[in-house]
Amino acid sequence: MARHGGGRGWYGKLVGAALGVTILATGASVWTAQAGAAGEAAPRATAPAAADRAAQPVDVTIAHASEKGPRGVNITIDDGPDPKWTPRVLDVLRENGVKATFCMVGTQAEAYPDLVKKVVAEGHRLCDHSVSHDTAMDKNAPTYQSRQILDAERMITEASGGVRPMYYRAPGGAFTPYSRKLAASRGMRPLGWNVDTKDFEQPGAGAIVATVQRELANGPTVLFHDAGGDRSQTVEALRRVLPWLAEQGYTCGFPVR
Repeated sequence: MARHGGGRGWYGKLVGAALGVTILATGASVWTAQAGAAGEAAPRATAPAAADRAAQPVDVTIAHASEKGPRGVNITIDDGPDPKWTPRVLDVLRENGVKATFCMVGTQAEAYPDLVKKVVAEGHRLCDHSVSHDTAMDKNAPTYQSRQILDAERMITEASGGVRPMYYRAPGGAFTPYSRKLAASRGMRPLGWNVDTKDFEQPGAGAIVATVQRELANGPTVLFHDAGGDRSQTVEALRRVLPWLAEQGYTCGFPVR
């Protein structure tokens, strides 16, 4: 998701109260949540998911291009899964025969594992979008960044039943050289975007569609959201945008890795 306001985002209220302080078995260190209210502790940082040894490093640069080539478009969906809106987004994608990349927040994936499995079962790809969607991650120490990335990787992998995320998108684009290198070493290509639909601001479905049509010349990776509030405008915009893309000769696919 693009940087919409402060670093803590809307997830703090959702998960802050339920999260405790724990000690890392490997490093015996404790870290403080940026997503919760002051004084609240972060989710437990653990060893990465069991599928670690299968991870193959990928390119460290931020991906924008599509595997479908010059007429390819990457539909990316951020901040979920959400029990109300993710199923509706999936319905629209299915109706149009489109596969997308779902950039999931770790706490959301952990809360709704059946939705993560559904996303995978329908042929979409997973992306690590950090544990708590802290858009100020780039201003925090590398140890904090690593736990946000690795814990989310574990949460998403476990929720999916063993399918690892293939990309890492920093909340608000808050990448650092360190976070990009870490994600790439774990087989998660850093993922950017070219078109910010601003659907998070709820400008109206027509405005979201117009933004895509106007800005698609900037590049193929389009940013939508399936969580964080009322996403009815996003669902309607997708219902209009996906047929328009097909009419223009575009093919929806996945970002390069």
